[in-house]
Amino acid sequence: MRTTIITGGGSGIGAAVARRLAAADQCLMLHGQGADEAGRGRLTAVATECANAGARVEICFGDLATEGTAAALVRASRASFGPVDAIVHAAGFADRRSFQELPPEKLQRAFAVMAASFHELAAAAMTDLLRPLARVVAISSFGAHRFAPGSIYPGSAAAKAALEALTKCLAIELAPSGATANIVVPGYTRKDAGLTGALDAQAWQAAAKANPQARLAEPDEVAALVVFLLSAEASHITGALLPVDGGLTLR
Repeated sequence: MRTTIITGGGSGIGAAVARRLAAADQCLMLHGQGADEAGRGRLTAVATECANAGARVEICFGDLATEGTAAALVRASRASFGPVDAIVHAAGFADRRSFQELPPEKLQRAFAVMAASFHELAAAAMTDLLRPLARVVAISSFGAHRFAPGSIYPGSAAAKAALEALTKCLAIELAPSGATANIVVPGYTRKDAGLTGALDAQAWQAAAKANPQARLAEPDEVAALVVFLLSAEASHITGALLPVDGGLTLR
């Protein structure tokens, strides 16, 4: 049995990773903010799907911006399943406010949810992660790599850039044990309607044309790479930054 913690597990890439992993040999701890009934319902529905596929599943709600939430998630996972084998940090949001419009407290929240909570999560699980088959995958964003008029995300991009730096540092510290830490960088990826970062139909059409393939990524396309990086076959890939963006960030 392998135990994986997935943040942002109620929708999008996090949910797609959970569905791909779900099998009889998997224990999944799915985390969601749980700020409203709809969010709690989404995470519960994903958990039910995964359990029906044979996985052992637990869910945990909490605001990752609150110090201690990520460490508590590790403790809950260990209590339910034992040592942590893998972490997928998919929690995050797209903040489209410009540099001038972005208030300090919103910048701080972006860092807390996307970067600081990742550090807390991995640090709390470190004794478990220092093993050859342990895996960490952080979900970043093209926003940390592509800067164009009308398409910048100062708060989110800065937080994701910090997440990437933390993941690369973690990769160095895990390397002697054989464990790995990698970064997946999605481009414009379809989101569930009504969620933070979701666009209207016209905006999605414009976003789809921004990359050479002229289409959006589906969450499951990103999840496919994440699940590979969690596998034994990816044992010699660490500290890598891997885009799934249809060529959006080609230079």
